Amino acid sequence: MPEYKYKVIAEVIEIRGEGKCSYGHQVGDKFEFTHLLPGGLCHFAYASLEMAVTALLFGGKFPWIRGDDPSTWSCPDPDRTVIFKLTREPAV
Repeated sequence: MPEYKYKVIAEVIEIRGEGKCSYGHQVGDKFEFTHLLPGGLCHFAYASLEMAVTALLFGGKFPWIRGDDPSTWSCPDPDRTVIFKLTREPAV
């Protein structure tokens, strides 16, 4: 397993539509990526976050994000979209 310089925290910050995630995620839920696919995360949400998380784990940046500011990403559910905030922190 690779050694990552960083860990990524995905936090649910909003659930659009009915305000209820069909998988059961709630605002405030946090998932720590020190490797890929933390337990309890919806596989569809993971598929949406995977490329961004992988880039962040390896120190990558996005041109539309200033410095190490958090970025927001969403799951693919068009009726109950879960919005995640991704934050990168140094690995301990």
